[in-house]
Amino acid sequence: MSHTLLRELTNSDINWLMAVGQKQEVKSGQTLIQTGQMIKTLYLIIDGSLTVSVPQASDNALNRAFALLEETSVLEREITSLQSGDIAGDELLLELRAASTNVKVKQPSRILAIPQEQLSAKLNQDVGFAARFYRAIALLISERLLKLMQQLRSARFSPNQYQSREVLFAFGELNDSDIDWMITNGSCRRVKAGIPLLQEGLPAEALYILLEGAMIVTIAERETSPLDYAFAALDNSETPIPEREITTLRAGEFIGEMPFGDNSLASTSVRAVSDSLLLSIPGQLLRAKLQQDVGWAARFERVVATLAAQRFRNTINRLGYGRRFYSSGHSLEPYLIYEDELNLDSLDKLNLAGSRFKWMVNRLQAVG
Repeated sequence: MSHTLLRELTNSDINWLMAVGQKQEVKSGQTLIQTGQMIKTLYLIIDGSLTVSVPQASDNALNRAFALLEETSVLEREITSLQSGDIAGDELLLELRAASTNVKVKQPSRILAIPQEQLSAKLNQDVGFAARFYRAIALLISERLLKLMQQLRSARFSPNQYQSREVLFAFGELNDSDIDWMITNGSCRRVKAGIPLLQEGLPAEALYILLEGAMIVTIAERETSPLDYAFAALDNSETPIPEREITTLRAGEFIGEMPFGDNSLASTSVRAVSDSLLLSIPGQLLRAKLQQDVGWAARFERVVATLAAQRFRNTINRLGYGRRFYSSGHSLEPYLIYEDELNLDSLDKLNLAGSRFKWMVNRLQAVG
């Protein structure tokens, strides 16, 4: 059971959800969300259990072989389960793309179905509700991501060298005044190649924006106690903990933001692979800003939730649960989000994001 929504939302928030939502009893095997279809409802699980699965590419011989052995024509793989207090359909709040996963009822459940139209209107009209709700979503998605990332410790995969075209997404969601606040309250930090920025198992004490250079994200090959990480970082004589590279970060990436202020420890390590320049915003200042400026909090928490959702999908791809790139001669799978696919609905916002990022870099360079 997840208590995140109860912990993050106020009583009036929960009362509103109950008032606009419709309680439903659903049976085992029933499909609530189908890949490739637009999501029109957010589901809050009152009790019971749902499963989240990813359809497998039908042009893969191994996928077809397993389907034959299991005497099923459905090519899909379960990636996580949802319990009481979890939500399903959160993609509808974060982007306009069709669902990328199936959500089915695992055992008889009671759910609260909240219509997209009413929820979107509430989020646009009530910034306080939006800040709290987006933060709750960011936390819930991050919990799923942490569970999924455990598979990266032993699974076979190739590090992601591809930079998404939506890397500057955050700069399209935030206002000019938000960017100005980060510039004013942050400081530039140069990190030499090979120097760590974040250590898995230790607290993230600042929000970083990568301005120049490149960094890699790694995860330990085995689950390790946070104390082991702490002693390994303090004692240079300790044998380094074996790590696996997950992905490469480039200019425009947010680092350490997911989700900020919940006092959780870093789930991955980050270190520079080339001399890099970052904007560092102290955690204490960021936490104060989130508490004092509800408009900023709503925009920032939406960014964090969306980045968490993107990284959840990227982790699914790292694990080989779906084909990541379009290959000549293959048909497009309607339910897959290809990493080299352009989201036409976001082009204008991405152009604005690129301009804001350049403006940030130029201002920081002018300051010194």
